[in-house]
Amino acid sequence: MFNIVLYEPEIPQNTGNIARLCACTGAPLYLVGKLGFSLSDKYMKRAGMDYWQSVDLHRISSMDELFNMFPEARFFYLTTKSKKKYTDIQFKENDFIVFGPESRGLPPEYVTKDTAITIPMKEGQRSLNLSNSAAIVAYEIIRQIGLF
Repeated sequence: MFNIVLYEPEIPQNTGNIARLCACTGAPLYLVGKLGFSLSDKYMKRAGMDYWQSVDLHRISSMDELFNMFPEARFFYLTTKSKKKYTDIQFKENDFIVFGPESRGLPPEYVTKDTAITIPMKEGQRSLNLSNSAAIVAYEIIRQIGLF
């Protein structure tokens, strides 16, 4: 399997949609840092519908805590600031894909890493929706690994 990490997500509907993606793919979901909403938020619950009981959900206080929990793991950071396409990566089981907050993206210390990757899009556009981005990369991992 693979893991999805949302670093300081801000929009409950996106988190709910990604939780639903995790339920349908079996990917654990890690919510890291300060959240821009309550986990009991009605919009997040509505977006996740009745899938919440199927989500392997983990609440983590910091990225350092997550790194310490999985010291041998590979982490890939999604950003518009990279030229390396997500399709250029040979993903492996247990990889982590990390997404930043909707309004500002990941902090510079992550987007400058060799494992920073991007989803190509038309020049001049700012970014894709967070939950769409998570689904795009998740299903590329599934395709590569042959999970289903």
